[in-house]
Amino acid sequence: MGNLTPFGTSPFDVLFKDYFKTDVDYQFADASKLNHPVDIYEAEEGLNIDIACVGLTNKDIELTIEGDVLRVEYKKDSSSNENEYIQRNIAKRAFNFGWRISRRFDLGQLKAKLENGLLHLSAPLAEEAKPKTITIT
Repeated sequence: MGNLTPFGTSPFDVLFKDYFKTDVDYQFADASKLNHPVDIYEAEEGLNIDIACVGLTNKDIELTIEGDVLRVEYKKDSSSNENEYIQRNIAKRAFNFGWRISRRFDLGQLKAKLENGLLHLSAPLAEEAKPKTITIT
């Protein structure tokens, strides 16, 4: 038997598309991916976030921490277009990311490093979250 649904959808997606008809176009689940390269991973030492920031400096990017929310923002300055480009392929797109970070990680000790067009953020494990060894007496 052939595939009865469009590529990237499940029969469940099609069922709900038809059931909840609205005037708004249906957007497939995989079409809502971030269009900016971000890697988030956990290592033994803590949480790591890598964000592509090609052509940006550390003064262009704003990092804020409010409680357990980490926000990374770059606002594109459209007034700084003094060059007349013959070809322009490096897009400096504005972004505004926010993540609610688990209390297992200590955002008070967050480290940020911008190197070779990659912003690397690292938050160590909080002392309470580190494994403890208890001796039996």
